[in-house]
Amino acid sequence: MEIILSVKNVSKTIRGKQIINDISFNVKEGQIYGFLGPNGAGKTMTIRMIVGLMYPTSGSIEIGGYDIRKSFVKAISQVGCIIENPEFYEYFSGFDNLELLRKMEPHDLKLGINEIVEWVGLSKRIHDKVSTYSLGMKQRLGIAQALMKKPKLLILDEPTNGLDPAGIIEFRNLVQMLSKERGMTIFISSHQLSEIQMICDEVAIVLHGKMIQNSKVQALSQGHKIIWHVDDVPKARKILREKFDIESFKDSQDSLYANIDDDYIERINRELLFSDIAVKFVYKKQKSLEDLFMELTGGETIG
Repeated sequence: MEIILSVKNVSKTIRGKQIINDISFNVKEGQIYGFLGPNGAGKTMTIRMIVGLMYPTSGSIEIGGYDIRKSFVKAISQVGCIIENPEFYEYFSGFDNLELLRKMEPHDLKLGINEIVEWVGLSKRIHDKVSTYSLGMKQRLGIAQALMKKPKLLILDEPTNGLDPAGIIEFRNLVQMLSKERGMTIFISSHQLSEIQMICDEVAIVLHGKMIQNSKVQALSQGHKIIWHVDDVPKARKILREKFDIESFKDSQDSLYANIDDDYIERINRELLFSDIAVKFVYKKQKSLEDLFMELTGGETIG
């Protein structure tokens, strides 16, 4: 598949401090690519460099084969993006907001307003004032704005922020439709780990400006985690670490978990009981992207 977005050895230094450190990844045609990291990891700064709002100190960024610095117009013409929250004229209708954008474009847009409105599911409300829209509807209108020139790459920065569960489901269905039915390549920065796992084909995790994981979502979530409910979590974690060299994680006040093979369970249970730790019950659960994130980042807050 064609590489739509290529980020190669990108670093960013500001006032002598390195914020982004040698990040590299490729986003291929038709992919939904997730970009995750805790607060201050460098996600938004990386996106700003991708769309040319700031330039990297070193490294290169190409969109559709064009370098963002050397051929800015050709590169950025292939991108539609929403960074942070989409902004609208609240007392214009959704249609009028899109029409205003169409008139501001120097070239004819590749898609008509009615076609885009149908894509994002706003046909019934497009002539209502934006001030009457829910947050989910505004998000759809923002995506409509980003899609009007039919970009090769759609970039969404924290697109589910503030959405209720119904809005998140609607957003998920929209993104999957754009990818599968319209062939859109989508790059999503999000703190909603479960949503990323359900939507994305591939994911990158960044921490302190460095890439710490980059893989297919399916591969990242392979395996199981074993959960113990015990009467002394700190002591149980110490036993797993010292006796079995297994790093475990606190799951709740009276439970811990570890990602291990089934073969270890019986031996660990015996050791816990021998150490006077009451094991209330043990069960196995499919490993999630959230589990992996907690392992890789040491439990740092994501955002």
